[in-house]
Amino acid sequence: MTEASGTWTLAAIILAAAVVSDFWRMLGAMVSTRIDESSPAYTLVKCVATALIAAIIAKLVLYPTGLLGEVPTWLRTGAMAAGFAAYLATRRSMVMGTIVCTAVLATGVVWTA
Repeated sequence: MTEASGTWTLAAIILAAAVVSDFWRMLGAMVSTRIDESSPAYTLVKCVATALIAAIIAKLVLYPTGLLGEVPTWLRTGAMAAGFAAYLATRRSMVMGTIVCTAVLATGVVWTA
């Protein structure tokens, strides 16, 4: 395979992925305007989505894979707790919670190395 055909193949894959992803995003944007936020179905979907995110975070903290598995458990849980405290202290700013969690984790990794 030549370099030019490899580039075109990669471009075609990226374009196909973008088209598929953008279709569902546009469909979601169109449908979301008709959703009643006080309906029981919306509340159920929101609760399930929140539970899935909580489960993913818990899995990353308690049962990590790869390089994160080499970080001590106390450091991972401490960074998560610090990020949550910052989230609450800054009137529920997810950005600040994420920044503090990342900073505590990175500092702890450098400090324990």
